[in-house]
Amino acid sequence: MQTGSPGVRRGDNETTGFVRGLGLFDSTMIVVGVMIGSGIFIVSAEMARLIASPGWLLVAWLVTGALTITAALSYGELASMMPRAGGMYVYLREAWSPLWGFLYGWTLFTVIQTGTIAAVSVAFARFLAVIVPGVGEMHYLIRPLHVSTRYAISLSTAQLVGIGVIVLLTWTNSRGLQYGRLVQNVFTTAKTGALLGLIVVGFTLGWNPQAVRVNFGSFWKLGAFDASLGLGVAGAFGLFAAICVAQTGSLFAADSWHDITFAAGEVRDPRRTLPRAMVLGVIGVISLYMLANLAYLVTLPLPAIQHAPADRVATAVLARIYPGFGTLLMAAAIMVSTFGCINSLVLAGARAYYAMAEDGLFFAPAARLNRARVPGWSLVVQGVWSSALVLPRVYNPATGAYGSLYSDLLDYVISAALLFYILTIAGVFRLRWRRPDMERPYRVWGYPLVPGLYVLGATAVLAVLFVYRPATTWPGLVIVTLGGIVYAFVRRGTKPPGMRRREPIDSST
Repeated sequence: MQTGSPGVRRGDNETTGFVRGLGLFDSTMIVVGVMIGSGIFIVSAEMARLIASPGWLLVAWLVTGALTITAALSYGELASMMPRAGGMYVYLREAWSPLWGFLYGWTLFTVIQTGTIAAVSVAFARFLAVIVPGVGEMHYLIRPLHVSTRYAISLSTAQLVGIGVIVLLTWTNSRGLQYGRLVQNVFTTAKTGALLGLIVVGFTLGWNPQAVRVNFGSFWKLGAFDASLGLGVAGAFGLFAAICVAQTGSLFAADSWHDITFAAGEVRDPRRTLPRAMVLGVIGVISLYMLANLAYLVTLPLPAIQHAPADRVATAVLARIYPGFGTLLMAAAIMVSTFGCINSLVLAGARAYYAMAEDGLFFAPAARLNRARVPGWSLVVQGVWSSALVLPRVYNPATGAYGSLYSDLLDYVISAALLFYILTIAGVFRLRWRRPDMERPYRVWGYPLVPGLYVLGATAVLAVLFVYRPATTWPGLVIVTLGGIVYAFVRRGTKPPGMRRREPIDSST
């Protein structure tokens, strides 16, 4: 087994070289920080266009909340059983096979974690552009260089800012856990306060009798769900399909809550802390998201939410309350939010690649800790690939506009991400059957109903996405399939991952 520090072993009481410096507050801040990025301020516009009903828009967010909370409760059992670095990679490996662990790790590195870091870093730059006009995606330092008729590479001032943020936060996290923890706690506290402030001013200064009359007077009105939205269905099934398709936005806004499990090796008393942090963080964020959407509905009529400029619903809310100044205020708040989110993603993701490297399934240097006792090499390779994903552009010949490649990649991988979530939570059932005597300091509340509800609900969403959003779901499986090919080549050059591990995880030791 490749290890990065003397004395590394896989038991529950291991000495890994990591510093267990994250308490309950720190861990909860990572959960909250990685969930609250830019999504809550934007995705409600697309969801409102798709569902076209104030009441059912809130129901869509409730579905997201129910799925996320049941998932967090279920993950708590897995985290208490296997409290070590790697998170979902470890759970899939132990519950199913090393192949499934690798496929998740491959997708995490190629798209999920690094693509999200790239996306949120450019979101930071976009809102900086509101304050600093010289920053923009069309303000080129290197104009688009086409590598094909559809794809190009460019470097704009916005892309440069995005890369700069990635480099800065990669460097601070490589300096040691205390630096990443400090940045996380400060920025998560600030952005949670900003979101609370938005909610308060929405319900007080933003209260709009006209919006309340329009939205709550037709609260349960059904939308058309016509072919222009890509559904082509009507009635109750159309509503069901619209809510499922809308989950691509709301689940993205609430995603990555489990990232704290990647850093389990640095959490104090992880058996108790991890389940509590995930549940507290998820319930807190989902509650804020519901209140934020209610604040949108009492401030803006539904059509204004649907057609908010650039989908910036929160900005439209503050612009109505504070004309002129509100736009700047919201831009600053979202910059704080996205900066803290990127820090969470950078901190957590590197620990997953560290665990993969220990099994010989990632670059060998990623299994080593640096002098600050963090996976420095893993942080660097993650930062390099995230920065690379900022550069490609997608050209639209019809409009002559350039989009970002990472946006397409994130859409493509939604189906694959849901598949991995379903498999991980189904792993709760499998491990109860295969390893009934394994110590479980926390057992999922409501078993088997709670994990079963998640598996059924997420499977329904996934099935609808495959039917009604094939262009952005099937490619996700292509990315996963490519991972299977890579895994086959990796196995040729090394011993099977199961042989590289000294023993399967046994938390009773």
